[in-house]
Amino acid sequence: MNKTIRLILGDQLNSHHTWFKTVDNSVVYVMMEIRSETDYATHHIQKIVGFFAAMQSFCAELKSKNHQVLYIHLNDETNLHSFEKNIQNLVSIHNFTHFEYQLPDEYRVDLDLKNLCQSLSITNSVVDSEHFFTTREELGLFFEGKKTFVMESFYRMLRKKHTVLMDGNNPLTGKWNYDGENRKKLPKNHKATWPLVFANDVTEIYNQIQLTTIKTIGTIDAKAFVWPINRIQSLRLLDFFLAECLPLFGSYQDTMSPNEWSLYHSRISFSMNLKMISPQEVIDKAIQEWGKRPEEIAYNQLEGFVRQIIGWREYMRGIYWLKMPEYGTMNFFNNQEKLPDWFWTGNTKMNCLKDAITQSLNYAYAHHIQRLMITGNFALLAGIHPDELDAWYLGIYIDAIEWVEITNTRGMSQFADGGIVGTKPYVSSASYIDKMSHYCGSCFYKKELKTGKKACPFNSLYWNFYDRNEAKLSENPRIGMMYSAWKKMKPEVKVALLEQADYYLKNINEL
Repeated sequence: MNKTIRLILGDQLNSHHTWFKTVDNSVVYVMMEIRSETDYATHHIQKIVGFFAAMQSFCAELKSKNHQVLYIHLNDETNLHSFEKNIQNLVSIHNFTHFEYQLPDEYRVDLDLKNLCQSLSITNSVVDSEHFFTTREELGLFFEGKKTFVMESFYRMLRKKHTVLMDGNNPLTGKWNYDGENRKKLPKNHKATWPLVFANDVTEIYNQIQLTTIKTIGTIDAKAFVWPINRIQSLRLLDFFLAECLPLFGSYQDTMSPNEWSLYHSRISFSMNLKMISPQEVIDKAIQEWGKRPEEIAYNQLEGFVRQIIGWREYMRGIYWLKMPEYGTMNFFNNQEKLPDWFWTGNTKMNCLKDAITQSLNYAYAHHIQRLMITGNFALLAGIHPDELDAWYLGIYIDAIEWVEITNTRGMSQFADGGIVGTKPYVSSASYIDKMSHYCGSCFYKKELKTGKKACPFNSLYWNFYDRNEAKLSENPRIGMMYSAWKKMKPEVKVALLEQADYYLKNINEL
């Protein structure tokens, strides 16, 4: 008799997948909690717990619909802690005749599963995960023969192809992109909507992890885990965002404020990246909500959100599959430094970094501007090796899976790819941070000072970065103004700035 074993990865919890449309007694699904997945980076405890809780919930859902599921728990005696060994073991025990899996999203796992298939003596096949708007190859084909990969043109193509916010062949309203209207600072004393959080009891999973030697970072309240762990909770979080946050999302998506960890962000990236909800339904629901409340939800709020989903998310995945594995080793500036110790504790006198890092340790989350213009900005100015920051981002954030993390880190944040993703390095002095946040006013360092004991480190490190990398950046048309300003400075001012930066870099753990 033919018997099929189907592997479901921890980020493939898509209950609407074709696989699950019919119940077939000759098909057995397998899910596994394995050390090869917990140990490839030092993960936040909430990330590992969140994955396992969502996997266990999905397993229960499949069983409730009469699918046959084998679930290998972390501490099961028979767990061999690799996809290959566990599958080989199950094939020999249960006499499976065919192995199937869905296309994984990570290059590393893709190789693992291809090697697994070669090692098996039974037939195998692979199917799509049925989640994304695009195939792995679509971006590469779209930009074939081009030297640059402009996200905006890819975004417009996808809008047309999938008829999203379109009026025939033209964008609804006649304008494609409202990014310029989405950069407002939160007004003083403005209290953002209190975020929806869950109170999932994940004590048993947490206790099982504590029995192992798995190394983790961050904190957790195992009796009240705040993240969604199933499709129902994920949809609740999406509905909350659409009802309460979307009306102000676009305007304030780049703003930062102390002790406001969620603001008007959706926080659905964890749910989407595990495929508990799909990008198609997220966009459909957002457009429906705007259609119901056009007076309350201005179009720029909606377009900014849609662009993140169908534009940026799909673009980053396309770059990943086009450029890996070389992308994972790119280091355009040849940066070599280690992350400061306080990236693991939040113990720094710089308010913006203290807040972003502490929040990340407490919630396994920071929004995109905290990642890009606070932690990422500092790391680039300080010459941190991209491998160091990669590992930190991949480990600390609950939504970080390599296909989306590494392109944002090495490309957008660190310019380590030399300009594949971004047209210029995203660096700033204190002025941008002050413009977009409420961090600077109460900081130990003074935003207006460039040199001296209390000078904001971002100021001297900013000019030191441009001076250090002049040979590689001076021809970049987007930053010519910076080099004009640098050249006009008096020699003694330049020397003072570079000496200040050198002092800070040599004493980086004391900042």
